[in-house]
Amino acid sequence: MTDAVQDLALIQRVVARDASAVAALHDRHARVLYSLILRIVRDEGEAEDVLQEVFLRLWEKADTYDAVLGSPIAWLVRIARNRAIDRVRARRARPVTQPLDDGVDQRLADTAAPAPTPEAVTRGSEEQRALTSALARLSPEQRVLIEEAFYLGYTQSELAERFHLPLGTVKTRIRTGMLAMRGHLEHVV
Repeated sequence: MTDAVQDLALIQRVVARDASAVAALHDRHARVLYSLILRIVRDEGEAEDVLQEVFLRLWEKADTYDAVLGSPIAWLVRIARNRAIDRVRARRARPVTQPLDDGVDQRLADTAAPAPTPEAVTRGSEEQRALTSALARLSPEQRVLIEEAFYLGYTQSELAERFHLPLGTVKTRIRTGMLAMRGHLEHVV
């Protein structure tokens, strides 16, 4: 059974309210999702919070997953990316404050998630290498736009303005780059 088929079966179990399926999906994909989130929010604590939000969203919205729109991991990556970008935008909108109680940090550390299994670490590393390789195969024009959009949270309109390009050009480069990456990553997912 392929990873995508296993993930699809787990999503169906989540829809049926099987909490162990969420745990299984977490074990399978948390490392890759965390890496993506961390690249966007650039703060380990916030990345952990966003990762929890992703799996809470999975629990609440599993019935909205549509296989026609992509694989389960692609759906989770989209949720993670959107939640991380929302967190960055919210951070820009509010002032930074200091924690009131240093003991809170220790209590949170005591409840940290268990270490991932060796299999999960290996799978996450393989997926990360495949993603890096797929990005490296793109033209520089496509790669920079995709990285800025997905890792830094810029919208296509913001990218057009930032790089002095027509909006249609930005959209085309991102779309063709994503299609090329999809072709390179089909064997991974």
